[in-house]
Amino acid sequence: METKAESPTRKIILIACSSKKLKRRARAKDLYTGPLFKLSWAYALNERPDKIYILSALHGLLDPETYIDPYNVALTRPPNPDSSSPIKVLTAKEKKQWGNQVLAALSGVAELRSDNFTILAGKEYIKPLADNLLHLIDPLKGLNRGKRLAFLSRSTSGA
Repeated sequence: METKAESPTRKIILIACSSKKLKRRARAKDLYTGPLFKLSWAYALNERPDKIYILSALHGLLDPETYIDPYNVALTRPPNPDSSSPIKVLTAKEKKQWGNQVLAALSGVAELRSDNFTILAGKEYIKPLADNLLHLIDPLKGLNRGKRLAFLSRSTSGA
């Protein structure tokens, strides 16, 4: 009888979505156009992870190749919201549900207790997930938006 071999620890990067998006349907990795998302994507590619996923306020865990339509849902109020498109910000209860949804999806594609997760996102995205990801790296922790952009820009300048 064949036994299931333990899978080696994998490196997985999770990137927060962006309020700035294309106005048309596109692959998730192409839909988000904000500078923080673009630099996070470049950083993730530089890290050569086993897999990259996007944390979407509307869709939860997204494979970057999944085609989605633009939407206006966020976990936090964006710094410069587009006044022509009102944004729905999730309530505390909805954020908890969002976190449970993401963890359920993540558990289907990763080992929550043994894989290494790097999260490029703000604390509102990390908080609902952190207690369930044993090996969590948050390279942007404590950095404001400007410092996040600077860190990611420096980290990807050789990309």
